[in-house]
Amino acid sequence: MAGSQNGIDHRVSLLSQTQATVAVRDLWHRYDGPAGPWTLRGIDLELAAGELVGLLGPSGCGKTTLLRLIAGFERPSQGSVHLQQRPVAGNGHWLPPERRGIGMVFQDYALFPHLTAWQNACFGLRPGQDDSRAAWLLELLGLKGLELRYPHQLSGGQKQRLALARALAPAPKLVLLDEPFSNLDVEVRLRLRSELSSVLQVCGATGLIVTHDPSEALAICDRVAVMRDGELHQCATPRALVDAPASPFVGRFVLQGNLVPLDGPMHCLIGALEGDSPLPGSEPGPDEQLLLVDPALIRLQPDPQGEATVMGREFLGQAWQYRVQQGPCDLRVNAALALDVTRGTRCRLAFQPGAEVILFPQRIRLRANDPYAASGVPALRPMPPA
Repeated sequence: MAGSQNGIDHRVSLLSQTQATVAVRDLWHRYDGPAGPWTLRGIDLELAAGELVGLLGPSGCGKTTLLRLIAGFERPSQGSVHLQQRPVAGNGHWLPPERRGIGMVFQDYALFPHLTAWQNACFGLRPGQDDSRAAWLLELLGLKGLELRYPHQLSGGQKQRLALARALAPAPKLVLLDEPFSNLDVEVRLRLRSELSSVLQVCGATGLIVTHDPSEALAICDRVAVMRDGELHQCATPRALVDAPASPFVGRFVLQGNLVPLDGPMHCLIGALEGDSPLPGSEPGPDEQLLLVDPALIRLQPDPQGEATVMGREFLGQAWQYRVQQGPCDLRVNAALALDVTRGTRCRLAFQPGAEVILFPQRIRLRANDPYAASGVPALRPMPPA
């Protein structure tokens, strides 16, 4: 769409912005005073101008607390927050939320029910401030013609677009989004999240989005910061997270991989392994070692004498995902639809040909030996056409 309203071009070039929009340095926080548990521990995070960074982790890991500290709704116990290279919190500095120039988009929209869409979009503007940017944003976000409607007259997707327009109308350099798509149906959620990055780019804003959905974070973010129990495990591009997860938790939570212990030298319950090149940052670790195994790299073969048992399955559209129990391990195994195995079936497991796994804590990449020569599991032949 056009980038101007009333002759004013509201698009912003990122080339004119400073290098780092946000810098969080050694940030610690707790809610209940000196005796309370830490909700955040030693967080270091930087956002470059124009980036969309995801805060990903399970419920209660500290994602929203970090967002509130950056926004100014909470004060850090230790450490500091910098916006546009200016200290705004910590080490004797404090700038209140209303002076930080940050846009906020909440999970429940937080629209004013007694105000029209236009009045909501203009709510953050100062008295006398030009409102042509608000009109441009409503057009950009597909809300033109709905200016006089009230929030209860808008769909969920329209409400979220309006909340985003309100956050962007004052032209903030940073927009914080707290699970903005969680209340939307699947189709609307997919459409809105695909538009978010381009809208922020056109507006010249950096984005920090909280989510607990790994697929959402990997799909739309330039980088993803993975958190657990108040700590930052890894911050990297989606490709780097997939290729070189920093911890077993990242592999399990983000990639939905299996964690399988070694039961002997270069061997686990799925099969035998051989060494490959180390990952960046790999180093020797303690005796307990875990393999990160992609569910698609495990082969399942029904066998009455097998040591594994199918405990359940989910239909993924193009494949089955089986939940298989063998010994202490509860594994996910993806299989073609042609392999229709019911709950309670005994089976054997083996690695798929060419499978690669990652050994933690050393972060060394290992390769599976020939699964058929090693285990005797026959290859599945495709079913003949019906």
